[in-house]
Amino acid sequence: MLTVGNYSINLLREDTDNPDLICDVILSADIISTVEFNHSGELLATGDKGGRVVIFQHEEECKNRLQLRGEYNVYSTFQSHEPEFDYLKSLEIEEKINKIRWLPQQNSAHFLLSTNDKTIKLWKISERDKRAEGYNLKDENGRLRDPFRITSLRVPVLMPMDLMVEASPRRVFANAHTYHINSISVNSDHETYLSADDLRINLWHLEITDRSFNIVDIKPANMEELTEVITAAECHPNQCNVFVYSSSKGTIRLCDMRAAALCDRHTKFFEEPEDPSSRSFFSEIISSISDVKFSHSGRYMMTRDYLSVKVWDLNMENRPVETYQVHEYLRSKLCSLYENDCIFDKFECCWNGSDSAIMTGSYNNFFRMFDRNTRKDITLEASRESSKPRATLKPRKVSTGGKRKKDEISVDSLDFNKKILHTAWHPKENVIAVAATNNLYIFQDKIN
Repeated sequence: MLTVGNYSINLLREDTDNPDLICDVILSADIISTVEFNHSGELLATGDKGGRVVIFQHEEECKNRLQLRGEYNVYSTFQSHEPEFDYLKSLEIEEKINKIRWLPQQNSAHFLLSTNDKTIKLWKISERDKRAEGYNLKDENGRLRDPFRITSLRVPVLMPMDLMVEASPRRVFANAHTYHINSISVNSDHETYLSADDLRINLWHLEITDRSFNIVDIKPANMEELTEVITAAECHPNQCNVFVYSSSKGTIRLCDMRAAALCDRHTKFFEEPEDPSSRSFFSEIISSISDVKFSHSGRYMMTRDYLSVKVWDLNMENRPVETYQVHEYLRSKLCSLYENDCIFDKFECCWNGSDSAIMTGSYNNFFRMFDRNTRKDITLEASRESSKPRATLKPRKVSTGGKRKKDEISVDSLDFNKKILHTAWHPKENVIAVAATNNLYIFQDKIN
């Protein structure tokens, strides 16, 4: 796990050309809505509310210099989704990128899936550093030559050119979801993937765009009887027949696609019994699971609700094996958080490469990291004030009452407009990416 004081930072995305000039006006389209490393960690993709995907690449010259291993620069930028309008339902469909998932690399090109509320797209990211010259029917500017002036046959040759990164759409998977897509997950067979909305989960083949198989449907016959919705879904990292999905009631269902074509009957049901003494008006809201992630080993899964992160053993359904409080000091603030709608914020969580540590976000641009071996935790802040290259981050503490120490921040002075919803951990190294509104921060272990 990353330890106290062992951090360096690069700020990759700025509001202005001058990092010292803080811009108070944040365009909604620039707010980062998803962050995802690819399987090697060489590439890092972000999606925003404007439908754009920005891909950062590990700096080539830094790969052999450990002290700069966390430096990523812009590799490619492209518009993934455009705003649409559903004329039948008179609904606007946002271009916001809800999720990005990388496919395992099979050749020199990279492939990723990106989705907004309704449409999933498969993109190919490839490099081109040569171009063909010496065509017979066209001149060097691409204009057609006069056929009567062509007196000899020329063989085109490949000539070097400046490196060009091209993003081209290869598949468009549309018209399969009535409700908003909240999750996509690539299966371990590398041929299929899941997409989930509030009431249904579909199984797609990467080569087939005109049909998908509905494998979960929790829509009641009478919508007035609706009591819960699907909040997240993910495929098992090793077993292509197993997947889980979480609900707004704080439950997780594990399904086996070998059991039936329609997985409405779960194989395992994970739920922690509620303590009746702590029940309140907000209990059901804060128990809603906003994210579920399998560990890399496939033995455990992690869920994030509003106040905590829980680690579950797949062999034990009645309670989690580990529970970490993210911001328990907000329990006394639930009424005001309900009034300003912050209680409905959907925080994500992620594992480190060895499954020994977990990370998730909080308010005031704080993010929390928990070491599963030592049970130690740390709170850090992603802010412009500490965004100098290779600066050391200091742990932050929140004071809940009484005398406040010099380095503590009062719970009453937390900024709930600054929130870390999206985080990602490098699959092999202690490098993390944190999205804070419209800024992306990269942190790494400090190398002496």
